[in-house]
Parts: sequence; structure tokens; C-alpha cells
Amino acid sequence: MANVIAVCISEEKGVRKHEVPAIDVRFKEGVAGDAHGDDPKRRVSLLGDESVEKLRGVLPELKPGDFAENILTEGVVLYELPIGTKLRIGGTVLEVTQIGKECHHGCEIRRLTGDCVMPREGIFAEVVKEGRIKPGDEIEVLKTERYNAAVITVSDRCAAGEREDAGGPAVKAMLEDAGYEIVSVSIVPDETDAIKAELCRCASEDIALIVTTGGTGFSPRDVTPEATEYACERMAPGIPEAMRAAGLKITERAMLSRQAAGIRGRSLIINLPGSPKAAKENFEAVVSALEHGLKMLRGGPADCAGPPPE
Repeated sequence: MANVIAVCISEEKGVRKHEVPAIDVRFKEGVAGDAHGDDPKRRVSLLGDESVEKLRGVLPELKPGDFAENILTEGVVLYELPIGTKLRIGGTVLEVTQIGKECHHGCEIRRLTGDCVMPREGIFAEVVKEGRIKPGDEIEVLKTERYNAAVITVSDRCAAGEREDAGGPAVKAMLEDAGYEIVSVSIVPDETDAIKAELCRCASEDIALIVTTGGTGFSPRDVTPEATEYACERMAPGIPEAMRAAGLKITERAMLSRQAAGIRGRSLIINLPGSPKAAKENFEAVVSALEHGLKMLRGGPADCAGPPPE
């Protein structure tokens, strides 16, 4: 059985977390009293004691909170859970938003042991249902619907076999990591009719999520957004707006991306840039909201406003 071993907080950033009897987790806030809940993708941190055990041989005195985790668990391999997985812990529900993080190379644990498991095996979650979490609470991995997806690479050179496709495999891997079942992978040239036809084909096969990569820039041959608009019955402008907003935090050139998103039948179509790095950054900005959108689109229960406080 999976359960909570310890719960921890730190009232200030830059200091180790310390163990407390219980924590309260709050919607759009994270752990009450903790200084690290301001990032929407990293409200609550979790780490398995199985991961900590890997370093106890080098540093036996490791304590709960030493890896900056809010919740120390046992009995579940956290880092193998797809993004979007929901965990019921006590009376709360958390949704996984990120696996691992960029390592702070100067952290004390790495200095003492030469390694740090949190960047690889820690996870982060958003609060879906508020409540209190304490040691001994059971952890249940909630069963979620696994949606299928299609990946379409848009590139003249890749379609002609003149260049190896890097974007398509990268997007496929991202979708699989997020829990999607890939049922179609294709490459089409930068031709409006060809792109539209492939989008319509995927939608006719009732594929839930259709993701394109490439053809979203200013080049005269970049026509993926136009083809997407032709294929869609309704547009979803908030998705590309969120991707561009996230991209602008990294580079001002993000404003030049023209990607679109929309709906055809029961399918959601999203454009991503052709660069694997940019595609990853864009996808990470919206992935946590996609399941909610697909539930609404395909008839599942969904609450647009999110759960009210209890």
C-alpha cells in the first residue's frame, strides 16, 4: 500500500524544509505556510522514500524535507506517473504537473553526496481538491482516461526525404510521457491542402488530440496555421496565447510564432513549432489543461471553475 511517510514545509526560500504534523493544501496556492507555491506548475512537491534510500548509504542522517519535498511517500514510483495523473491523498486530490526539475548544482545534498535524486525522481503537483495531508494517509493513483493522439510533421524537406524528422519524434515522446496513446504519425509537405487533408483524416478517425509540428513561422511556405483554421469548426485561441506567453519568458522571438489551435468534431488540433526545444516549451505550457479540455469536448465530466474550497 502506498502512503505518506512525512510532510514538510519551509517558511522561507533558500532553507531546508522541516517536518510538521500535517499540511493543508489549497487550490491555486499549494501548501499553506510554505514559501514555494508561487509557481503554478510546482505548487506541491513529492518524493519517494525509495529515491532517498539510494543516497542513505552515503549520508545516513538524511531527514524528511532535506530534498525540499513537501510530501515524502512510500509504495509508489512517483517519477513513472504521467503528467496529468491524479493522486488521492487522504481527503485531497493532487494532479501531477511536472516530473523532476532543473538541478541547483550548488545544493548541499549534491555537495555532500555527489548526487541529488530530486531533479530526476521528484514530482510536482497542483491541488485539485483541498484538504489536509498527514503521515499515514493512504495514496491512491486514480484511474484516468487515456486519450489517443496523432503527430503530424509539416516539412517540405522531411516529406521529400531530404532531412531526418527531428520534431515529430520529439513531440511523440512528449505526448507519450504525458500519457497519450500515439495512434498516428505522419509527415506532410508545407502545402495547405495536404495539411488540411491530414488533419481532417485524423479527426474523421476520432483521434482525441492532433498535434502538428512545423510551419508556424513567417516563411512564405509556413501555412500550418492557415490549414488548421480551414480544418477547424471552432478555434481555441487561448491555447496558442498561453504558449506564446510562456515562450516570451524565454525569448522575445516567441511573439513571431503564428501557431493556432481549434476543434474539429471531437478532436482538438494544436500547432507546435518545428524546433524540438520550442515544441517542448510550448507543450509544457498547456499540457496540464488539455485533459480538462478533452473531457469537455468528448463528453466527460468537467468543472470549468475548478473545485470550490471545502
